[in-house]
Amino acid sequence: MAARRTRSRYAPDQGLTTRMVTTMFLIGLLYVVFVGVLLALMRGAWPIILVISGGLFIAQFWFSDKIAARGMGAREVTPEQAPELHGAVDRICALADMPKPRVAIADSDVPNAFATGRSQKTALVCATTGLLRRLEPEELEGVLAHELSHVAHRDVAVMTIASFLGVLAGLITRFSLYGGLSRAGRDSGTAIAVALIPLISAVVYAISFLLTRLLSRYRELSADRAAALLTGRPSALASALTKVTGEMARIPTRDLRQAEPYNAFWFAPAFSSRESLARVLSSHPTLEQRLDQLGRISARLSRP
Repeated sequence: MAARRTRSRYAPDQGLTTRMVTTMFLIGLLYVVFVGVLLALMRGAWPIILVISGGLFIAQFWFSDKIAARGMGAREVTPEQAPELHGAVDRICALADMPKPRVAIADSDVPNAFATGRSQKTALVCATTGLLRRLEPEELEGVLAHELSHVAHRDVAVMTIASFLGVLAGLITRFSLYGGLSRAGRDSGTAIAVALIPLISAVVYAISFLLTRLLSRYRELSADRAAALLTGRPSALASALTKVTGEMARIPTRDLRQAEPYNAFWFAPAFSSRESLARVLSSHPTLEQRLDQLGRISARLSRP
């Protein structure tokens, strides 16, 4: 019996692996301390805190990909319904020697794509109708190769878990506050705890947010690099990036605002305003950084 395939032909990225491990370790340590502080401050509620924390974590890990796909309007399609998209995915998967994910289309004029799933077996890759309408076949393959590299490198699952812990901090804080407020009037210790918990939660959320943003920016550069090396056509990916980013300015603000909450998943971020704070704390590197890297790869591949 043939050995089970565990690696694709995507170029390994030790820098990405190191950053993923480091980010998960730091965030895990941060939340162990966070939950420990909550348990110390809210001693009477510790069983419920642990149950809620564990239950939410498991639910997020197992269902986050479905929640994200549904939130972005992904609709799974068959090869008969979307032959060109399936054909492009088939070619990239054959080139990468990896299992074919589920294929979906999102009915949106925002030109974009994303991949989600906690493993290659549960992966889904989705392109919007706006992207399919605007890109040439080689450009589309470059975008899909970028998205499938996220699946191959498993950084989709890491980002899902890391992002969830920020949400968990807020939920646990709300529960602790509601549980503590009823006793705060007659218990001075509880009153102090209720005052401290929002501050602790804010610090935890800020640190986890920065850690995930740093990882997210690197993983996008890593996906660009892996896609360019796999297809051997960095210029096609650069063309797609330029086209997608330029088209964003023509999309109605309402549509961009609907897409913004899922920027960490998208091929290119959607911003409803050029002055938006989201540009400063973006989940993606700038277009200039991405094009500069692709230009260097193109020059290296063209050398005899």
